[in-house]
Amino acid sequence: MAFLESLLPDVSPAVLGWVSTVSILTFIASLILVPIIAVRLPANYFDQARRSKARLRRTHPAVYMAVRALKNVLAVILVLGGVMMLVLPGQGLLTILIGIGVSDFPGKYRLERRLIAVPGILGAINWIRARANVEPLAAPDAPAL
Repeated sequence: MAFLESLLPDVSPAVLGWVSTVSILTFIASLILVPIIAVRLPANYFDQARRSKARLRRTHPAVYMAVRALKNVLAVILVLGGVMMLVLPGQGLLTILIGIGVSDFPGKYRLERRLIAVPGILGAINWIRARANVEPLAAPDAPAL
């Protein structure tokens, strides 16, 4: 903790302790959740040029808006935590990516398709899927711009 205090001398040790705890928990959660999410995605998840309407959208508009707001609040917390973890212990970039994945913003599906088109990312996800004996994700035809 002395190293962190030397990097951020104006931050209280209690805050550094909490941030360190959250970063460790996020790291553990990412080790557990990333493979689960990668395996549960349908093999044709990125085949469509446009995302279809969410099933949740068919519910009451107030429920849909409340869930959407909660998801985006969680996403902001994850992205801000990820930015802090870039200098503190933890998986900063992974936490930022999870925050973006949880969020709901225009162009998100296009961004996901561009990221999955990167051979290293698609290869890593398909490696996880192969270890779970699940059909590999199909690469998108061409990155949507």
